[in-house]
Amino acid sequence: MDKALQTQLKNIETRTGKPLAELEAMVRKSGLAKHGELRDMLKRDLGMGHGDANTLVHYVLNMAGSAEEKGAGDVLDEIYTGPKAGQRPIHEKLMAEIGKFGDFEIAPKKGYVSLRRKKQFAMLGPATNTRFEVGLNMKGVPGTDRLLEQPAGGMCQYKIKLTHADEVDAQVIQWIRLAYDAAG
Repeated sequence: MDKALQTQLKNIETRTGKPLAELEAMVRKSGLAKHGELRDMLKRDLGMGHGDANTLVHYVLNMAGSAEEKGAGDVLDEIYTGPKAGQRPIHEKLMAEIGKFGDFEIAPKKGYVSLRRKKQFAMLGPATNTRFEVGLNMKGVPGTDRLLEQPAGGMCQYKIKLTHADEVDAQVIQWIRLAYDAAG
């Protein structure tokens, strides 16, 4: 288990006042099977934020762990398969540009890739079969018709929707750079 996940799980225990084993048992005994249903149950029943509930469900279902045990290329092959295969060039172009910023961690998940420095600064992945999303964590940047502000409490403060690699332009890279710089 990576250090960032350990820290977040410890913080979840502190915020809920429940040990991880009890939280895990609660998820498993709920009778729910779908990730979204489990996440929503934790948010409703324990007042957890979206990010904490999402992380706990990933942890319990071993989704994140199984993705991290695979190589990044294997996970990308799984993410960009079938109708979503055409979105891989968007991912590749973004990663080529972001790679020029400096050091950061790439944490492949089940359906997206998380990019982190001291904290997560971006999430990259297909939102639908035809739309790619870049989620960004940063503050104080005015939203636009391309940089869409998200409701408070979500995993990202902004989203950028893309449908083709040509849309990865200087403006998109500038916004990602702002999030990268803000992540320490």
